[in-house]
Amino acid sequence: MIHGTTPWTPDPGFHHGPEDGVPILVVDDQPMNLDAIDAVLAQTGCRLVRASSADGALLALLEQDFAAIVLDIKMPGMNGIDLADLIKARPRSRHVPILFLTAHMFNEREVLRGYGAGAVDYLTKPVHAEILRSKIGVFIELFRKNRELARMNEALRSEMAERERAEEALRVANQELEGRVRDRTQALELADRRKNEFLAVLGHELRNPLAPILSAIEVMQPTSPESTHVQARGVVRRQVRQMVRLIDDLLDVGRITSDRFVLRTAPVELSSIISSAVETSRPVITERDHQLTVSAPEESVCLVADAARLSQVLANVLTNAARYTPAGGRIRVEVEAATSGVTIRVADSGIGIDPAVLPTIFELFVRVDRADGLGSGGLGIGLALARRLVEMHGGRLTANSDGPGRGSAFTIWLPPAVIASAGFVPPDAIEHAATPPRLRVLVVDDNADAAEMLTTMLGQWGYEVLPAGDGQTAKTIAAGFEPQVVLLDLGLPDLDGYALAEELRRQPWAGSTRIYALTGRGQEEDKRRSRASGLDEHLVKPIDPDELRRLLARSN
Repeated sequence: MIHGTTPWTPDPGFHHGPEDGVPILVVDDQPMNLDAIDAVLAQTGCRLVRASSADGALLALLEQDFAAIVLDIKMPGMNGIDLADLIKARPRSRHVPILFLTAHMFNEREVLRGYGAGAVDYLTKPVHAEILRSKIGVFIELFRKNRELARMNEALRSEMAERERAEEALRVANQELEGRVRDRTQALELADRRKNEFLAVLGHELRNPLAPILSAIEVMQPTSPESTHVQARGVVRRQVRQMVRLIDDLLDVGRITSDRFVLRTAPVELSSIISSAVETSRPVITERDHQLTVSAPEESVCLVADAARLSQVLANVLTNAARYTPAGGRIRVEVEAATSGVTIRVADSGIGIDPAVLPTIFELFVRVDRADGLGSGGLGIGLALARRLVEMHGGRLTANSDGPGRGSAFTIWLPPAVIASAGFVPPDAIEHAATPPRLRVLVVDDNADAAEMLTTMLGQWGYEVLPAGDGQTAKTIAAGFEPQVVLLDLGLPDLDGYALAEELRRQPWAGSTRIYALTGRGQEEDKRRSRASGLDEHLVKPIDPDELRRLLARSN
């Protein structure tokens, strides 16, 4: 019996109370006592689990943890104290508080044994309801706090684990960043070193042609024989072309690296590309007394490509082969055209390529300098530019060598797409006439020396030529001269060259006049503006005299 309660009829079943309530295990062999405890604790929000024997209690303890155990001491079979010993021997339930219920008074020794078995208190039957609720309420609150503390501990462990993972990820990221910074620093140092070397070589390469040009001018005296004049003109022409190639390569690299380069594809004969490249590289090949052989298909092979750029590619490769081959060496060009594409192979008997250098041979500003002077000359941009130009045609440029002293081979491969369709016949080259038509040509350039020399040269070719040093003078002369060809510098001091071209184009006499920009501006934007202003061609200084002859011949 329990004092302070009203009669209550329990629901049948093993569990009583809300499913999320704090679990309390009640062990008593008397169902009436179990029902009474149920009634007392019903309002505490706990969930009672009832057991009528020691075995039932042990099974319940295997299934879950409890906030407290209310345990009857006197039970058939195993008594409450022995059951408490078993409960406390199990690590999982060792700390569960036990309230002993008994209807008998125990002596001090038995009480001490009960406390030794893990009892936290003794309640004698009949139990007072408020006392039981109060004591169980303490354990319920403690259980809830412990459960909340366990959740907090688990959350803390998860947070610590996440922090450890984050710290590890940060450590790895820091290592990767340090590696990237180190690699980038090394790359910048290498780039800076190559830049400095490049600037030094650039100054050397630009000064080199000036010495023979000045010497040639000095020997071209009125009293010198004609053979000396011819030789001097040849020297000046070769050196100027070399300077033009250097400057063009620099500008091309700038345009390509900034994605401002555009190929100008058109039908072209493969043999003309090879001939042009050989002619361009002939001076350095002849200077070093190399033996050059060219093996090409006998039948005509026509491409749809940028002829000037492919010729530039092959010329760069040939020049590279000539520079790195000892005097009297051999250079062989082999050309094959098949359904798989066009292959141009340039092999030499030169110094070869070290395997350590081979992977960087196509990088900008990479030069292989030697104490014996082989490979001297050039800016270290020719091969890099050549590979990019080939790639823009959809092809590949590769290099291989069996090692130092065993020569090298460069292979240009172009895809089948660049081969013109069957039956195509390339346009015949326009040759300049032996006696050019007497065209009226107006030369507009604020550089007095340039205008004077160009006027003199065109006069010697048989053209009627007048010079103008600025835009206003050009308009005045053109009104009476009515030129058939205008060679126009765009950077005039008083009037923009583009505006002058548009104004000249509007004149009644200019319906068939050809207006050509002859300027130092060679960017794509400059060429676009020339087309928009009505200019027929955009020529970059210095123009090759042979090219100018052909252009004027076509202008007739």
